[in-house]
Amino acid sequence: MPSMPPELVVDLLEGVGLPAEVADPVTIEGEYQPYDTRYPVVEGASSAIGAIAAVAASLLEARTGQRQQVAVNRGHAAASLIGFLLQKLEVEDTPAPPSALTRPMVMLHQCRDGRWVHLHGAFPHLAARTGDVLGCAPDSSTEVVAEAVAQWDAPALEEALAQAGTCGVMARTTEEWAAHPQAQAIAPLGRVSIEKIGESDPEPAGHGTDRPLAGTRVLDLSRLLAGPTNGRTLAEHGAEVLLVNSPVLDNIPAFVMDTSHGKRSAFVDLTTSDGVETLQRLVGEADVFSQGYRGGALARKGLSPEALAELRPGIICTTINCYGDVGPWSMRPGWEQMAQTTTGIVIGQGGAEHPKLIDAACCDYTTGYLAALGTMAALWLREREGGSYHVRASLCQTATWFTQLPAVERSQPGGFGDMASYMTTSDTDYGWLTHLAPVVQMTRSPARWDLPTPRLGANAAAWAESAAAI
Repeated sequence: MPSMPPELVVDLLEGVGLPAEVADPVTIEGEYQPYDTRYPVVEGASSAIGAIAAVAASLLEARTGQRQQVAVNRGHAAASLIGFLLQKLEVEDTPAPPSALTRPMVMLHQCRDGRWVHLHGAFPHLAARTGDVLGCAPDSSTEVVAEAVAQWDAPALEEALAQAGTCGVMARTTEEWAAHPQAQAIAPLGRVSIEKIGESDPEPAGHGTDRPLAGTRVLDLSRLLAGPTNGRTLAEHGAEVLLVNSPVLDNIPAFVMDTSHGKRSAFVDLTTSDGVETLQRLVGEADVFSQGYRGGALARKGLSPEALAELRPGIICTTINCYGDVGPWSMRPGWEQMAQTTTGIVIGQGGAEHPKLIDAACCDYTTGYLAALGTMAALWLREREGGSYHVRASLCQTATWFTQLPAVERSQPGGFGDMASYMTTSDTDYGWLTHLAPVVQMTRSPARWDLPTPRLGANAAAWAESAAAI
């Protein structure tokens, strides 16, 4: 008798408009809880990865008539939530994990009213703006920053940081977040939403009989973790992914290396008319346009989902950010820690007196997985019904989902399982890199990256076939 597919995988697939039977090939294996948390972040990530692979298997089955089995190991999925920390370069100049994550300008601090605010001045310009608000130097000691924060009430500091264009939010309970206008604005989007925004003829989601997304072209205009994880996940199922970054925006090398497997990388300066024209040319031959800019940033350049659907009927536009694509906070910058802090996770972890983060980038990576699920589901729908689609995912949608799932028993952190079996080695532009392999196991179309992670800007701003002729 065949085993039943995992309930959460079925729930995720039905949530993006796909039939429950798409989940039939999926099993989730192993029992691992390496993180000290009551939130089922490992189950959430494992289920999202399984749902993605289920769609991939369904797309390939539609072309070949052949089914396959899909397996996700919880230990491997759990490890993927700290993937950037597990990679190792076999050279002397290995980029260290980002020190910004532990600087005084990137910490929880207690305010005058007893509430807590998490600052996030990770990049120099954000640290400078945070320092301006607090009245202290960007490189001040923990004690100096804590004393400056203690002069503020938390709601007033949160608003002042937002007005200054930097990052910082007050720690809320889940009930406080649910009542907040931003939470109410994104509530209809659920974990990930898909909206049809235009009409077009049906198109295949991929070509050939070996890879589910072979021939699918993806523009990846994102950086850091969530957005790039979406592109990396599509690449492991055969998509051609072109990572497009600005030549002037900051990045974190460890994050870039971890999330760029399977991609080519080009610089395009969207502050110039030539850059916008280059991007529009690329969009004309793309299937997916995935971006992690703040709300409205690309629309001001004529690159809104609606405009792109006019330019390229049948495009899948995937929007990924911290707080959501709608609501009063849609234009605010944010990070993993902001999502955990504002949605109630940090108070749920440590209590109101000592709020505490989960020691993993669970919102970032899982948002990337959910965005990939939405993108693949939109491709599945386009293949059958035609149309252009807008997919929306955000760190706060993911964090809210974690708080709504049944809690797991909290225990001392355990191991990930057989770590050696999760790792692989690639000859990259940076040197030989040992890193996590794709999590999912598929019997007919094994997930893999055909290209090693490149240096940013290493390639021409052209699709591979065109770039070969340059």
